[in-house]
Amino acid sequence: MGEFEKALEKYAKYVIQQARSNLTKGKKNYSKNLYNSLSFKVSKERVLFSGAEYGLYQDEGVKGKDPSKVSPNAKIKGQQAPNSQYKFGSGTSKGTFKQFSALMAEYAQKKNIRFRDAEGKYSKGGFKSVGYIIASNIYNRGLRPTLFFTKPFEKGLDKFSDEIVLGFIDDNLKLE
Repeated sequence: MGEFEKALEKYAKYVIQQARSNLTKGKKNYSKNLYNSLSFKVSKERVLFSGAEYGLYQDEGVKGKDPSKVSPNAKIKGQQAPNSQYKFGSGTSKGTFKQFSALMAEYAQKKNIRFRDAEGKYSKGGFKSVGYIIASNIYNRGLRPTLFFTKPFEKGLDKFSDEIVLGFIDDNLKLE
């Protein structure tokens, strides 16, 4: 392994370590699947990063279908990822709203999220209804970008660029 590949590997390890750290920072229930899926492969001329597909959506965020349809009682209002290339309802992703709503119902049940009245007492409505409302709000307003991967990727380029360039030069000078 040449100096260039060693520098690329050092950079890639840094990016993965920092991205994983960003996923777990302050979160008790981070996505272990996404965490474990993050990896890299160094070839002679490049680094290939890989991970679960939904990591792209979490990193860059997702535009909502129609922010005007978000409940007026919602604490978070407006478009969450106006510059994202991904958008709910565009038809490019797998799954349906019904499946998404069912996942949110499971989440609501797991976290015991229930309806409450003005006095804070539990009121009528099951986890299925709560899941539908959560899913509807996320679908319409979108997901805020976390940049869990983008930030370490860019910071790593700044941090390791000299080492990568020197490794490339060193390897090419050895060839002459």
